[in-house]
Amino acid sequence: MTTDPIADYLTRIRNAIIAKHRIVEIPASKMKTQLTEVLQEKGYIRGYKIDANLNSVQPTIKIALKYDLFTKESAIVKLKRVSKPGLRKYVAVAAMPSVINGLGIAILSTSKGIMTDKEARKMNVGGEVLCYVY
Repeated sequence: MTTDPIADYLTRIRNAIIAKHRIVEIPASKMKTQLTEVLQEKGYIRGYKIDANLNSVQPTIKIALKYDLFTKESAIVKLKRVSKPGLRKYVAVAAMPSVINGLGIAILSTSKGIMTDKEARKMNVGGEVLCYVY
């Protein structure tokens, strides 16, 4: 069992991108599913499917990674974990981070659910900065 499931989630995606895999399987949880939904909404992945396998106890998320047709480069250049179990990073609306001057996204866990930094500013809520994606 991992102590930081979100870091494990990001590392599995990062490793799949380096290996040029089209699909990556990750053990499912509610937070990982919400993170995957945000990545799909913002166009960083093609899609996902939650697979409840009868042989295993925990369902898995199958994520279809997105690559450029001509250059074969991934849509995700970098995934960076910000808030860690040993040191949580919380931000208010006024101190909301901007990733590469708005070209990337910061994913936050707020009282209204998991959302991007732009959505959190619009809804006027702060929260825990989970990761940066660009």
